[in-house]
Amino acid sequence: MTAISYGDRRLGVLVPSGNSVAETELRAMLPPDVTMLTTRLELRGSSAAELLAMLIQLEHAAALLGHAEPEVIAFHCTAVSTFAPHLAGEIRDRISAATGRRAIATADAILAGLATLGARRVLLVTPYVEAVHQREVAFLGAHGVRVTGGSCLGVDSNTEMAAIRPETIVAQVQAAASGVVADACFISCTAIRSAGLIAALEATLGIPVITSNQVLVWHALQVLGIHRHVNGFGRLLSSTTIANGPSRRT
Repeated sequence: MTAISYGDRRLGVLVPSGNSVAETELRAMLPPDVTMLTTRLELRGSSAAELLAMLIQLEHAAALLGHAEPEVIAFHCTAVSTFAPHLAGEIRDRISAATGRRAIATADAILAGLATLGARRVLLVTPYVEAVHQREVAFLGAHGVRVTGGSCLGVDSNTEMAAIRPETIVAQVQAAASGVVADACFISCTAIRSAGLIAALEATLGIPVITSNQVLVWHALQVLGIHRHVNGFGRLLSSTTIANGPSRRT
């Protein structure tokens, strides 16, 4: 008989339909006793109309996840959940109303992770088109986090984002970080291959690095009451207690 770990805890995750990266990264970082269950919502491009249309079937998709009785349901799309300062709260409320279960969004995880790291000044690196990047800058600013530097690649679709080579992301971060004072680096987007870059970039930059997928895992574990070290994916996941150190000029 082959032993299979099914996990005693269940996390439901709603992901964009065109995203081929998030589930792989999330599973790599979640401890084996947490089972991840996913449902997709339509999203492939980055126009404002496409991003907001992802929410049309939100209740239906969340209800399908609810049938599997997850403890928490996460809406996992950075660009949509940071579209406006109030939107993540509305998304949470809609999911909870449809399922009777606790809900979180990527935007919640980002803000909670940065707060835990004591990061008020952030280097923001994204693959997005300019409009999406700037909305994220505005979202962070509305919550007291100042973007002191960064860049975007102008990529529109989830398929193109998944095709970005990890070394391209590293080069983008290093170029954007030159001369910038920041408390943390945020590599945004659930659809890019960034989880494996975190530890090395932290060593190079001298500041904590978070990514959309990594910070969602961290936040979900906190909400689930699972306070456990997960090594290999940066300071946030490797320690539940973060000592606030001085900012670094990267």
